[in-house]
Amino acid sequence: MISRFTYFKPHNLIETVQYLEKEEKSFVLAGGTDLMILLRRNLIDAEHIVDIKALPETAAFEFIDGAGLTIGASVVVNRVVDSEVVKVKYPALNQAAASLASFQLRNRATVVGNICNASPGADLPPALLAYDAVVNIAGTQGIRQVPLHQFFTGVKRTVLQRGELVVSVQLPEPGEGDKSIYLRQTRLRGHDLATVGVASRIKPDGKVAIGICAVAPTPKRLFALEDMINERGLSHETIEWAAEEIKEHIHPISDVRSSALYRLQMASVLLKRGLFNLIGKED
Repeated sequence: MISRFTYFKPHNLIETVQYLEKEEKSFVLAGGTDLMILLRRNLIDAEHIVDIKALPETAAFEFIDGAGLTIGASVVVNRVVDSEVVKVKYPALNQAAASLASFQLRNRATVVGNICNASPGADLPPALLAYDAVVNIAGTQGIRQVPLHQFFTGVKRTVLQRGELVVSVQLPEPGEGDKSIYLRQTRLRGHDLATVGVASRIKPDGKVAIGICAVAPTPKRLFALEDMINERGLSHETIEWAAEEIKEHIHPISDVRSSALYRLQMASVLLKRGLFNLIGKED
């Protein structure tokens, strides 16, 4: 049985953040796919539900040449799946979005909700991390920007403070010749959570970016490994080396979906497969 709560649908952003700051046990509703499960199972003590879908700032979904892509907090995942701009400019994000849950859930689930849920195994963060995504956070003091790699602080935890709301996420324009791919391994065919997910990207300058999920308490951008790869120079030999080296940069656990050892091995396989795909060679 769902507990009683007050439903509030604000008309503007100022009203929203003021309400969130005033009412301690407030939870934001955008897609609601995670929130409804938590409410149904009585896993959260919600006294206030704040519906942000009517806020104009959360509806933004726009690509601007030279500036990049903005995805508002109420934009559902299937808009990313269907977007021709995303398919061309941000293929890893498109692939990650298409792998998320089922078609029906993607019609409700939001991109920003997938970020704010802060699940270690969330599919969208690896691609967003590889694209240097920035989170736009509104509060009573105004808007602040946080790089996505600094947004996650632990399992189901983020930098969000009381009275704050993620309005949108921004991705810089990748540039001509940018290539990327998202690969994941799951227990079952179909709509299972990722056992490991790896987003590999080669920027126009030839530098590599790598995002990964389900191998640490938070989704990770593997900056140190990237630096080592970029220093060596991307080649067949470097990719073979990186596929082993990645095991030194992640800290998976064993759980009902996989052993830690299997996750280590699959991270190696997916990175190798992704980078070889991007340079046009078979692994």
